[in-house]
Amino acid sequence: MTIRIIIGIDIGTTGVRSVAYQHGQSTGAAIATVEYPLFTDQTGIAEQDAHSILLSTMTVIKRTVSELGEKSKYIKGISISSVLHSFLAVSEEGVPLTRLMTWGDSRSQIYLDEVKALINIESLYHRTGCPIHPMYSLLKMYWLKKKQPDVFCKAARFGTIKDFVFHHLTGVRVVDRSIASGSGCYNIQTLEWDKEILALLGLDEDRMVKVVSTTHYEYLTEAAAKRLGLEHRVPVIIGAGDGMMANIGVGAIRPGQINITIGTSGAIRMASKDPRTDNKRRTWCYNVTDDRWMLGGAINNGGVSFRWARDKFAETEQRVADKLGLNPYALLTSYAEKVSAGADGLIILPFFTGERAPYWNANARGTMLGLTLNHDKRHIIRATLEGICYRMRSVLESLEELTGAVEQIRVSGSFTHSPIWLQILSDVLGREINVPDVDEGAAYGAAIMGFYALGDIESLDNASDLIGIRKTYYPNGNNKEAYDRLYAIYLNTYWNLQEQFKAIADFQREQHQSM
Repeated sequence: MTIRIIIGIDIGTTGVRSVAYQHGQSTGAAIATVEYPLFTDQTGIAEQDAHSILLSTMTVIKRTVSELGEKSKYIKGISISSVLHSFLAVSEEGVPLTRLMTWGDSRSQIYLDEVKALINIESLYHRTGCPIHPMYSLLKMYWLKKKQPDVFCKAARFGTIKDFVFHHLTGVRVVDRSIASGSGCYNIQTLEWDKEILALLGLDEDRMVKVVSTTHYEYLTEAAAKRLGLEHRVPVIIGAGDGMMANIGVGAIRPGQINITIGTSGAIRMASKDPRTDNKRRTWCYNVTDDRWMLGGAINNGGVSFRWARDKFAETEQRVADKLGLNPYALLTSYAEKVSAGADGLIILPFFTGERAPYWNANARGTMLGLTLNHDKRHIIRATLEGICYRMRSVLESLEELTGAVEQIRVSGSFTHSPIWLQILSDVLGREINVPDVDEGAAYGAAIMGFYALGDIESLDNASDLIGIRKTYYPNGNNKEAYDRLYAIYLNTYWNLQEQFKAIADFQREQHQSM
């Protein structure tokens, strides 16, 4: 049997990962990771350097090829997963004119009401599958036009980190339909850049990157192949967004299956045979392949909320963990286990960076409710984990209103290494939670997409059969009862604070602008 290897690339928010997979196997043969910085400040900036990401991507591929050794001759392709909602303006030569604006960049919030007044947002949502929000390229482009008109006029193309990397690997400038459908500028009904949005921005279509299928591939340039240590030019499959790839990578690709991911942020996604939108505009709809779409909702505040709890309340524990060679998060979750379900009535609304699905409220802010003198850091840690799970429940309920009952839940992301967090999720949702026996969801999904694009896999449905379940968590009845009560309080608190959220967000923006 001929050995066939695909290198799956996952370009993430904080780093890039390269994993080599042999056809028919779900364990990576070689793995490399490189991190890169995210530049943030209190004005809403969340930027990265596109060249740093490109160099990091080249580095991890080269390391993976080197680690494969003699087996590198069996590499048949490179397939890319990347973050959604990035934005980059480039010159005709492909030189970045801006830093890469990430999904977390919220500067364009100041123009949200202005854009809403200029366009029918309900029609916009149903055409693009994207609720209007600062994370999408639509508002980022509008911000650039208003704040940096010289750069806006000078830009030859408005793209993303995906097409930037793909162009440097292959010499061809295209973007996949998955990334395009996550921009807020792409019409998912006509499968072209939306004409009304282009008119709003004053753009011709040729200033947008050409859109291709997620299975599209081009060959490495000779220079790129040599730089990566490859003796032959292999096809580079453009692939899809990391969320779509994560679903494929854990086998949640058939209708009725969902994948819950919690990493820096979090999301719930379900595959669909056709594009579908929600009458209440709570969920999004992105492309996977020519005959498959992904419905769901993402939250801003997943693992980043846990990191906040670690950084603000557990400095001592971090030092102890470092000295003992332990994972500080594992130590903190052991604290959470010592507190009963519901954290003795402490509820945290983890809206530290505004919020996306299902309410799309960039003004939302983090809130503690029920704090007493009896609460300590253990309660804060557990309440933070519970608050993230309340967020996931609100997204799941919105998605089920659109699609019907979910049949199976699979999970992915860094939180899958925490038994207590998985149990809390099961209890909050009142559902079984299945942990797949793969750890590299998005990278493995990219590899599966690569095998599919090259004809080695007949259907992406086969991904469900390739991946087994390592462990299943079942809801605890008593815990579920407590969480049902607290979740109702959580929802009421959120809706009752709308006026206060806006007032405090306005105050914070004014303070930052005056500094």
